[in-house]
Amino acid sequence: MYEEAPSAAVPGAVLWRAQGNGRMVLPDGCMDLLWADGRLLVAGPDTGPHPAGEVPGGAFSGIRLAPGTAPALLGVPAHALRDRRVELAELWPAREVRRLAGRVAAYGDPRAGLEALAARRAAEAGPPDPLAAEVTARLRAGQTVAGIAAAVGLGERRLRRRSLDAFGYGPRTLGRILRLRRALALAGAGMPYAEVAHTAGYADQAHLAREVRALAGTTLTAYAAGSAGAKRDTPQPSGSSTTA
Repeated sequence: MYEEAPSAAVPGAVLWRAQGNGRMVLPDGCMDLLWADGRLLVAGPDTGPHPAGEVPGGAFSGIRLAPGTAPALLGVPAHALRDRRVELAELWPAREVRRLAGRVAAYGDPRAGLEALAARRAAEAGPPDPLAAEVTARLRAGQTVAGIAAAVGLGERRLRRRSLDAFGYGPRTLGRILRLRRALALAGAGMPYAEVAHTAGYADQAHLAREVRALAGTTLTAYAAGSAGAKRDTPQPSGSSTTA
């Protein structure tokens, strides 16, 4: 079981909950604040698929923070948490985390507690680097890294350094991940795979298939059939007779 809904208090964030640990979590450019069996954890930005079972627990709640927004809230550069799941007490004082865990536990729905925690931290920390939102939007629009660097007035090396802090990886990797998420959403909506490849900006269907294997660790057919499990922020998949 997996369900999600937009946050009303934290711009761009999504509240979610999941039962069991059979899902495979795919890269999405985001970071999550998690509640699992009374513990507060952070899921860093992923570069490949992660089994949800790597964090022990039977029921999970979380707030998924939009790309580039978590570092200001957490006080940690995103690259320090790349492909990691860590206890929040590794990042913040243990006494403070115990107090916050008590607050989250007091809510009937842990998602509401996580949302309140994130909203308070965001207000205290101030706004995230505005460059992150601009880079994300330009990548989603299909712009090249060179074009984005020129548009924001940075050299490509400096843009990469800023992106490592904001997203956990450089803009090229983030662009690949965002394009993959779009392709998976289109495939999940039933679009034929050749059309998915064209619409999402891949050179051809073979290119799409390679990227799905590289970033998601599966095939598009397996994903669309649902054998990869519930995904973090992609619509529930539907079957297709086309292969990739």
